[in-house]
Amino acid sequence: MKRKRFWLIRPVSILLAVLCLVLCGLLALFSLPLFLAVLPFVLAAVSYSVYRLWRLQKDLYRTVTSMGRSMTDSHDASLINFPLPAVIVNDIDEIIWYNEMFRETVLRNQKDVFGCELEGVLKTDIQTLLANQGTVLSYNNLSYQCFCLKTTSHGLPLYLLYLVDITELEETRQQFLRTRPAVMIIMVDNYEETINSEDENHKANLNAEVRGVIQAFVDRTSGFIRRLERDRYLVMLESCDLNEIIRGRFDILDKARELTTERRMPVTLSIGAAQVTETLQKAEYEARQALDMALGRGGDQAAVKTDGGFEFFGGYSKGVEKHTKVKTRLVASALVEMINNADRILVMGHKFADLDALGASIGMAKACMSFGKQVNIVLDTRRNLADVLVQKLVDAGEQSLLLHPDLAVDAVTDKTLLIILDTHTEALIESRPVYERSRQVVVIDHHRKLVNHISNAVIFYHEPNASSASEMVTELVQYFGDRCRLGRMEAEALLAGIMLDTKSFVTKTGVRTFEAAAYLRRLGADTIEVRQLFSSSMDSYQRRSRIVSAAEIYKECAIASCNFQSDDIRIVAPQAADELLTILGVKASFVLYEENDVVNISARSMGAMNVQVIMEALGGGGHHTMAGAQIPGSTCDKVRQSLLEVIDKQQQQTKS
Repeated sequence: MKRKRFWLIRPVSILLAVLCLVLCGLLALFSLPLFLAVLPFVLAAVSYSVYRLWRLQKDLYRTVTSMGRSMTDSHDASLINFPLPAVIVNDIDEIIWYNEMFRETVLRNQKDVFGCELEGVLKTDIQTLLANQGTVLSYNNLSYQCFCLKTTSHGLPLYLLYLVDITELEETRQQFLRTRPAVMIIMVDNYEETINSEDENHKANLNAEVRGVIQAFVDRTSGFIRRLERDRYLVMLESCDLNEIIRGRFDILDKARELTTERRMPVTLSIGAAQVTETLQKAEYEARQALDMALGRGGDQAAVKTDGGFEFFGGYSKGVEKHTKVKTRLVASALVEMINNADRILVMGHKFADLDALGASIGMAKACMSFGKQVNIVLDTRRNLADVLVQKLVDAGEQSLLLHPDLAVDAVTDKTLLIILDTHTEALIESRPVYERSRQVVVIDHHRKLVNHISNAVIFYHEPNASSASEMVTELVQYFGDRCRLGRMEAEALLAGIMLDTKSFVTKTGVRTFEAAAYLRRLGADTIEVRQLFSSSMDSYQRRSRIVSAAEIYKECAIASCNFQSDDIRIVAPQAADELLTILGVKASFVLYEENDVVNISARSMGAMNVQVIMEALGGGGHHTMAGAQIPGSTCDKVRQSLLEVIDKQQQQTKS
């Protein structure tokens, strides 16, 4: 504890005493008889100085106490005999007086703290206490509630602090918080495609193993478990147990992943959890919300509802593709009904629309036109990543299908249906004013769900295990009825979107992806024509090569920063990220570039590393193999350093 003002005499006195002893010792080197003659006097002087320093604190306390007793009777009663521990502090946070109650109950007759800084004793300062009356402090393993009063003496401000012992109350409060109930819902991901598809004997054994893993997980807590459905479990536990599970980062996810089916498919779990803040009913609802978030992000992870949103754990493995199309059929039926009831339909993708967003928009727009509705695609033709497809649409005489966002706002009516494709967040849609004016909104997306997703959609068709929005649209239009017919151009646009997000059927490709591609091929989609949509100029190719050649390998990640500006940087950077994945030993690639004072990151992987989790740590998002982020007000060097730190942390969590 640091002392101030006249209390500094103590270290000065000690220093002088030490110097006397040192000088006396040096005297022995010159004259031993003289040293022996002087030594008794030096020791006596030092001993007396130590004694006086020890008495100084006692004398000072008696002096200040006597000053207090010389006050009026009211002052004497309020300070000397105050029934609570009291401290007086001056304007520089220096303790200048305290009563006997403070000495006995707070200091417990330890050494005096006159002249010490308040922060060195009670770990706080006057400004904090004035701003937060009733601040809870801890000292000597006891808890106190501190109140502060300001007064003035001879023109100088003084502060009276008095402390109320709330140790027992604080222990009761902590015990209450530790034992508050918490709700956890555990679900087996895609039960039909994993466990239920096994033969009866192996299915029974696998079910028993899954229940054993979950039961062992719950047995470590003071809670209990109940099976709600064959693939869903409800767990009730205390908050202290949930906090311990969070510290262990939900290790049950790793244990469940060790179980595999006969087809070598891993068994994964999704978990939603919430602590009771008001009622058990609300906690159960928030746990279901958290579970929906975990499932929307691809499963194999846990989501915990917090005051600020959600906290996620896990999410490192690939999702399991769903074979059933029951949900697709139901969504298609509901969407057809909304199309029939709408007077106009607007289709919109995300900002800087790529081949998937625009391809899915063209397919959906043409499908809606078959119902005799007026349909437009909301698109900024000057700011997109699919110029070749836009030009193909113009060459086909379909330019009127495109509508600029500024004009689309005026086209919205009360019965206008807005269909948002390839994104589910307000911040990324092509036109936010169009969305805000639309009363009927449908969202169709395949990216892993983010916390700030569109929440007012009448239909929220979200399938994180689908390869692309184009694949989802292709499946939907097959259930629109016989009058819905897509032409060759629409089929090629949809196939281009699928090929873009699957890297030409290399990543995130399942059985349903090939079924969708086969359907589009039957509609006349020409793979050669589709491939030409990916063509680029020689200048673009050279810029892409510059990015690839400047890349560095860090922990199996290829990282490149663009040191140049170009009009097609948003196209070149993702292409360079894809090309970096062809390097031997590279599991993920990241390309950084600056545009309009914003650092953009284009992240790609072949599935061995979840780039979506890495990008979320930097404020972005995406899905397992394709993600991105935008960091305003920074530089490529700073963002690159942050990226390296996130990669380090992510790999440590994966190993642990």
